[in-house]
Amino acid sequence: MLKCICRSGVLVAASSLSVFPTYSYSQGGLGALYTVVVPTGDFGSANFARHLVSSLASVRAFCGDLDNSAYQVDCLAERFSAVSDSIPEGTDYDEVRALLNSASQDMAKLARNNRDWDLPRGQAAREGGAAERTTRPLTPVSAEVQEAVNRQAIFILEEVQTQLLRSASGSQSRYAQYAQIAQAIDSSKVLLRS
Repeated sequence: MLKCICRSGVLVAASSLSVFPTYSYSQGGLGALYTVVVPTGDFGSANFARHLVSSLASVRAFCGDLDNSAYQVDCLAERFSAVSDSIPEGTDYDEVRALLNSASQDMAKLARNNRDWDLPRGQAAREGGAAERTTRPLTPVSAEVQEAVNRQAIFILEEVQTQLLRSASGSQSRYAQYAQIAQAIDSSKVLLRS
């Protein structure tokens, strides 16, 4: 088994894992799983929007703790997929789910197309109290193109933010929630710029 111990208790390890439950999501390092029911009627739920914002902040924290930045783009792709999968289908957040899923696929493809063949693929896991792991091995990006790949990943995330804010322009409550979600996505862009 490959182990690359990274700062803040995150490691990259080649092994297989199970997928996160569809309607539950691990809260940033606390190890608590909970289910959120999204009500019908008015747009969404402020509590669920906070859950999404917290989940997206956890994405940035988890991927930011990787010791080798070559894995960060695919880590973000994998974590955005996990957040997308945690959003129940048939809710007011279907658009958020679709946009996060699309961004995840685009960034994963970007990492695959620019793979560093000298580094192994591996899973990232947070050691300690809250065992958080990627659902698949991460693909490292070649150092020669990493800056360009990061710029392309930032562009993908900016497109998600733009689409979220444009689609919410007709509803004040939707706009407020989508603006919070877009701001949380912005923290992942900061990671790619550093």
